[in-house]
Amino acid sequence: MRVFWAQGYEGASLAELTGAMGITKTSMYAAFGNKEELFRKALERYAAGPAVYVTRALEEPTARAVAFAFLRGAVCATTPAEGPSGCLAVQGALASSEESRAVHDLLVDWRNDAGVHLEARFRRAVDEGDLPSDADPRRLARFIMTMGFGIAVQAANGLGPAELDEIVDTALLDWPV
Repeated sequence: MRVFWAQGYEGASLAELTGAMGITKTSMYAAFGNKEELFRKALERYAAGPAVYVTRALEEPTARAVAFAFLRGAVCATTPAEGPSGCLAVQGALASSEESRAVHDLLVDWRNDAGVHLEARFRRAVDEGDLPSDADPRRLARFIMTMGFGIAVQAANGLGPAELDEIVDTALLDWPV
């Protein structure tokens, strides 16, 4: 997972991947089939580990708390004390050839799925009166997704948690109430 996170899908060589796992190429193929399947497993691990903040944010009691937890989670996940900066789902697809189209599409779907869940949560907030009736759940979800993945890019560029927290605070200044 960390090799893909740091190098992206195409940038991660089989030698780096097998070296990180402490196995041979033959063992990797026997266990995972191919590099794409290994990446799928790494993405599952990422979703259940560093990116679990996405799922947890959806459980927050208010829409603003959802947005804050999502963005703050992005800051924490993309600036770990040990490990790569940025986001596996962003870094993994930055450079993508036609041969890697399936992985690119997988990451697009993974990111879009998070947006769909955010939109549904914000729609529930409108229905429950937590957001104003004229709030646009799709627009809010797209905004939060854009900010979250922008945070990942800025983390990869070297911004630290304190600077990224300022971005979170600014993003939520005009949150509908």
